[in-house]
Amino acid sequence: MSAAARPAYDNSRAESPSYETLSVEERTDRMVVTLSRPAARNAINGRMIAELHRVCEELEHSPKLLLLTGHGGVFAGGADIGELRRRGRDEALEGINSRLFERVRRLPLPTVAAVPGWALGGGAELAYACDLRIAGPDAVFGNPEPGLGILAAAGACWRLRELVGESVAKQVLLAGRTLDARAALACGLVLDVVPMDRLMAEAHALLDRMSRSSALALRLTKLVTDASGAHPVADDLAQAVLFESPDKEERMTRFLEKKGGRG
Repeated sequence: MSAAARPAYDNSRAESPSYETLSVEERTDRMVVTLSRPAARNAINGRMIAELHRVCEELEHSPKLLLLTGHGGVFAGGADIGELRRRGRDEALEGINSRLFERVRRLPLPTVAAVPGWALGGGAELAYACDLRIAGPDAVFGNPEPGLGILAAAGACWRLRELVGESVAKQVLLAGRTLDARAALACGLVLDVVPMDRLMAEAHALLDRMSRSSALALRLTKLVTDASGAHPVADDLAQAVLFESPDKEERMTRFLEKKGGRG
């Protein structure tokens, strides 16, 4: 089924019972993943990392949009400190969290983080790795790692600068500033702040808009946008692929027919 043919809200759902730290709901055009360790404020531990890798593997094999959120009014209160305390040099060099978050970043189709509340440390870095973020009024982003004797080593030190600029990034990473929902909106970290009772509906509406676009066009646009620097040749090659796609022909034909054949 082409992206254009999909309904705005697809009620074909299946929830997998095989995850311990996640709630995973699969729809025809998207996967909805909820971080769910309520006793630990959804802290990211080794089990959750492994299960998120499974989600990534599924989305790499069968590309879909991804909506990522947290259970109980919290996105993720950080990484599991008990596990972090036990990690040494060798574990740091494995990049346990950073490898996962980079994998999330490179998923074929767009990813959205719906952030209802606290997104701290590794939780913030997971949200930064998504393509887009939408926040509830109680959302708070922060990276307090230096207070624990470590740094935000799963992407925040460079990804946050790309998202909000060097000054704001240093305020968060060095001065310990947290960004509430209003501040996150002002600096462009989130695209919108919506009432909590509408957060998931607005996040789905955002995915609905994207699902009406060509899946191939979204995939290639993301690929070119994420490439560092200017790549006019990559633009041309991606456009060449899209110009030959049946989806492009169908969409432009419909557009012209609506306009009575006028260009």
